[in-house]
Amino acid sequence: MTKVMDSLGQSTTLVLESEKGSQPVQILKMVLPSGRIQEKVVALLERIGLTFTKSGRSYRPRTSQNGVSAKFLKAQNIPDLVALGRHDCGFSGKDWIVERQADVVELLDLGFDPVSIVAAMPENLASESLADRQKRRLVIASEYRNLTSDYIKSKGLTADYVQTFGATEALPPEDADMIVDNTSTGETIRQNRLVIVDELLQSSTRFLCNQQALENSFKRRKLEELVMLMQSALRANDKVLLEMNVATENFERLVSNLPCMRAPTISELYKGSGYAIKIAVPSADVPQLIPHLVACGATDILEYKLEKIVV
Repeated sequence: MTKVMDSLGQSTTLVLESEKGSQPVQILKMVLPSGRIQEKVVALLERIGLTFTKSGRSYRPRTSQNGVSAKFLKAQNIPDLVALGRHDCGFSGKDWIVERQADVVELLDLGFDPVSIVAAMPENLASESLADRQKRRLVIASEYRNLTSDYIKSKGLTADYVQTFGATEALPPEDADMIVDNTSTGETIRQNRLVIVDELLQSSTRFLCNQQALENSFKRRKLEELVMLMQSALRANDKVLLEMNVATENFERLVSNLPCMRAPTISELYKGSGYAIKIAVPSADVPQLIPHLVACGATDILEYKLEKIVV
């Protein structure tokens, strides 16, 4: 709309032809994690056609899709900001969703960076019984205030909480009797002569949104599309496509021994000289599978990397 002055000096609003019937631009506001999980999340989104271009130190990259905006923030902050509606969707670890007690909808478990949230103690204290621990006052250090508080209550412990900011495993035994921390293999905990005494939670990277986004038809459709495409890309991660030829006389023997997702794709070769067969199989099975296929009469075997599997 444009404001102009008429001959009497009064303001008049004109609606231009280009503005007639126009609708507000719909944008899905996405927040991406900075730090260690950023690379895997961005790589996955790029595989499904959503790319990002950063400029210098800006936290607001340009996106390849007009209907999506993006911003990079620490994964710890994302659940709260999505829950508050400052962003429609984002990526964060399950541990931070639980820790922040965020009211969000988990749309997809990406399976990235799987860790366990554990309670660990120095070797000399780990052998104590729970009853012994309940008799004295402990110092428990962690980045996870709420998870640790819930753990203390569930175990009936008396404890002082110490907030940490990384390198939690360095505090015992001088500065803490116990820690609550994340671990993927437990190696760092063992190297610091600590023993895991409890597992609180298993965590991995999740794609999440708020309920308000799901109530908007445009945003819900975009979220459903993103979930479907990410699932198809993740499904293809551990599978390959094998293509092979087989002579007519070996066809039944080969087909009866084929592993595949559902049923093989089969087409007849030129002049009926045999058949071409395609199967999708786990990539880990290929080293053992190819010799077996050859023994069953397969020839001209080709292996292809898959980008997406939509079921």
